[in-house]
Amino acid sequence: MTPAPRPAQARPEPFSAGGPLSYAIFTLARAHRAYAARLLRELGLHLGQEILLMHLYRRDGQTQSELLDAVGLDHSTVSKSLKRMQEAGLLVREPTERDRRVLRVSLTDKGWAMRERIEEMWSELEGISAIGLEPEAVERFVRTAEAIERNIVEHLGEAPPAC
Repeated sequence: MTPAPRPAQARPEPFSAGGPLSYAIFTLARAHRAYAARLLRELGLHLGQEILLMHLYRRDGQTQSELLDAVGLDHSTVSKSLKRMQEAGLLVREPTERDRRVLRVSLTDKGWAMRERIEEMWSELEGISAIGLEPEAVERFVRTAEAIERNIVEHLGEAPPAC
């Protein structure tokens, strides 16, 4: 049984005056991550591991560096996640023949077997996120979020992570 949603909390005055957009992004991301974490716990996964798996479903056998570039996270975070996932039997990391320092990441049968459940979890998260929204509003939100990301990335002077 899904608990009743909590009422939205009022934004503290300093945020509403000087950064309502940034505070809205923060609170949205926090709520989205919390719900995703709950769904992932039911699958025995940690936050972010589903993203790594989805990239491997798209192209299995990537190097660890390619996965790092794809998800845009720091090396230690990805390395720790991949280690946990290997210990759970979802993937293997093996040195390449050309360069033993380069690790190739490949899904195991157990990792492939998670695909449908992860896709269902992602669909549930999408559905919950879009309750009460018209498709046009979702499309508009996605375009707005992409524009905000571009603005931030351009200001940083870095390329956005590939997805």
